[in-house]
Amino acid sequence: MDMTNVLGVINLINEKPILKELTLHRCLASVPFGGRYRFIDFVLSNFIHAEISQVAVFTKDNGRSVLDHLGSGKEWDLDRHNGGLFILPPVSDDAKLRGDIQGFYDHREFFERTSADLVIISPGHQVSKLDVAALLEFHEKTQADITIVYREYDGDPIQKPNYHQVTVDKKGNILDIDMFTAPQKGDCVCLETYVLPKSLLMDLIQTCYENGEVDFLKDAIKANVHKYNIKAFNHKGNMIFIHSMNSFHAANMALLNPDTIRAFFYEDWEVYTKIKHEPPTKYGQAARVTNSFIANGSDIEGTVENSIIFRGVKIKKGAVVKNSIVMQKTEVEDDAVLENVIADKQVAVTQHKVVVGTPSHPKVLRKKEII
Repeated sequence: MDMTNVLGVINLINEKPILKELTLHRCLASVPFGGRYRFIDFVLSNFIHAEISQVAVFTKDNGRSVLDHLGSGKEWDLDRHNGGLFILPPVSDDAKLRGDIQGFYDHREFFERTSADLVIISPGHQVSKLDVAALLEFHEKTQADITIVYREYDGDPIQKPNYHQVTVDKKGNILDIDMFTAPQKGDCVCLETYVLPKSLLMDLIQTCYENGEVDFLKDAIKANVHKYNIKAFNHKGNMIFIHSMNSFHAANMALLNPDTIRAFFYEDWEVYTKIKHEPPTKYGQAARVTNSFIANGSDIEGTVENSIIFRGVKIKKGAVVKNSIVMQKTEVEDDAVLENVIADKQVAVTQHKVVVGTPSHPKVLRKKEII
């Protein structure tokens, strides 16, 4: 397949209302993950591995962090004259942007101008290594009108109904879509990734907009599930379901296993992220570090165990950090203790302060919070 004929769309308009403590000042796609990455790095790297050279990012509110992270797209080889990276913010006021249908409709001229005939739409928050080239080959081979990516649920038990499920027959046809469910092990979860011709996408957007409909999955796909030939693609690659602070904490902790971090960031293809030219981490004479991931630019003088430490973090003498995620430029002062904690960017933990959560209920410190 000629990948210059494919447009990759990253849809941030209909992001799920999860990880609320970490999305007060950023969109879900730009939540930091794994010491130096953001969620959106995964879908971008999946697209680039498939040699897709045209990528459009549809944003809603809190889009500044995405703009800052993506920049010109050079880390993903998208700073180019032909194709490249396109950031498409809301045309309407955020308060009036009712859903992704309107966001797509407001930028319909962009779709019309692109030379691509085929479109793949994906969310920006999934920690997933999806083989996009295999997906596009499947779509072409099955002669589907629309292909939907699903995965058999293998995550932790869910309390809130955050996922959509698909019903798939033995021939791989999508028979129905159930919205906002709490899947059990083995249920087919819709990953909100779709492949379809640009012409069909434009027709669906126009029809839904004229009918006052707002949600692409519900109003454009689910409503037409018996009208079009909609096929199901089973994603069996590496993926972690994240739907709560507990699962976010567990997903980061899982990366302390060398096999896991290798599988997600280096096997098959690499996950790219924004490059920051920072010096190596400095370790003081009293520093004690075990089974932890520590990014560049940090200054470690205390004890770090089983933790993910992002860039530019300072952990002072006598401080102890265990089973925790400490994000960029956070400072943990002398003799402070963090255990089972998620500390957002630029948090200040003062001397002798003790903050303790549990593995199932990690304590969250919000951005720029002083403890």
